[in-house]
Amino acid sequence: MNLNLDEESIRSIVRDVLGKMNGSAAAAPRARSENGIFPDGATAAAAAREGYAQLCKGGIAARREVVDIVKSMTVSNAKQWGTFEYEETKIGRLEDKIGKLEIVKLVPGVEWIAPDAYSGDNGIMLEEYAPYGVIGAITPVTHSIPTIAGNIINMVAAGNAVVFNPHPGGVKSAVMAISAFNAEIERRLGIRNLICCVGNPTLESFDAICKSGDVAVMCITGGPGVVKAAMKSGKKSICAGPGNPPVIVDETADPGKAASDIIAGGAFDNNLLCIGEKEIFVTERAASNFMRELENCGAERLSPSALDRLTGEVFESKNGGYALRRALVGKDPQVLARAAGANVSAKAKMLFAETDAEHPFVVEEQMMPMVPVVVVKNFEEAVAAAAKAERNYRHSAIIHSLDVTRMTEMARVLNTTLFVKNGPSTAGLGLGGEGYLSYSIATATGEGISNPKTFTRRRRCVMVGNLNIF
Repeated sequence: MNLNLDEESIRSIVRDVLGKMNGSAAAAPRARSENGIFPDGATAAAAAREGYAQLCKGGIAARREVVDIVKSMTVSNAKQWGTFEYEETKIGRLEDKIGKLEIVKLVPGVEWIAPDAYSGDNGIMLEEYAPYGVIGAITPVTHSIPTIAGNIINMVAAGNAVVFNPHPGGVKSAVMAISAFNAEIERRLGIRNLICCVGNPTLESFDAICKSGDVAVMCITGGPGVVKAAMKSGKKSICAGPGNPPVIVDETADPGKAASDIIAGGAFDNNLLCIGEKEIFVTERAASNFMRELENCGAERLSPSALDRLTGEVFESKNGGYALRRALVGKDPQVLARAAGANVSAKAKMLFAETDAEHPFVVEEQMMPMVPVVVVKNFEEAVAAAAKAERNYRHSAIIHSLDVTRMTEMARVLNTTLFVKNGPSTAGLGLGGEGYLSYSIATATGEGISNPKTFTRRRRCVMVGNLNIF
């Protein structure tokens, strides 16, 4: 089978599957799916349990082949799938949507779950990374297919099946990718419904997955509401949480490199990444040169009046604070500039504006390529302001400095899951920095950047008095 799907094939898959799902809302549990797509959460979870049983029979070899299928199909169809997702969600940047799919091949697989062995006078002990069974997964509209593909690789490598309740705004993309994966998995391995998905995701279908006896673990990449609901389910929950990653730039940093790195990370996919640079705190001694370098590197400055206008378009007052309006999330800098009544170059990668530390663009996670710059007196003030803006989410933070002592101080004060020194935020996921790639970062529940071991339980096997050969 040709793993490359043309545009018409992609759209045909989505039309056929969703059309059949819309006509089968009352389908009985364990009904035959359309390549893993089901009308409700309970049915999907039950089918995934059957898929898990088939995977167990296939052993490690089957896991490896599934991982290879998902990686190969995602990379080979990156352009078509990225374009499809971009057209559906209408957020982010097309080239970055494609890029996020091309790098799925970097997500770790079966090689991560080799057992640990110990030998001594009393015998041997083997600790294995055993699967849970079925993982219930919630995926975001910001990175629909990349998160799905990354989760499948991690979860199946660990020996699990998975049932997805995707964000409704990205459900067509989810259905298209999952249907294609399942068709190829069944063709090559004979395993059906290893990857299941609700074709019409709702809060009710999410609740059904949470309550299903077929689901052992929940994995949530979504907003605070679904995180809280999953954690109340009584199941083990691996949950992302909100982030508002601050950046500190001090007078020891290379201002040109700092500016270039911040734009590379914060402008990527129009700042939809949860790890992306959201607000900058720069010391007085560094401020002038740094902001000049921001402009040299492709960012454009908003005037105070334009900033005020944009702020009114992006935020509304609510309960004594601010609430984000979603209309401009993930939009291009040029779109934001028009909303602000400003004109910027068609080549502008990011907008920035000087603000105070209490500005809504500083205190709220905005997910758009407009980054506020706060000038502070010194590094100590920068750390205090960064910690306040990060709001104890413990998510991500970035520093540009050549002072290792300052790096250490910021790390201790903010204590974030991801901390990048002298690079773009994306380096924290192995893109330009060392490490591995993942699209799920469990900050709320503490697992951190996910990998196959995240979706396993440690199981110990002990042999007493034998096989301990030295």
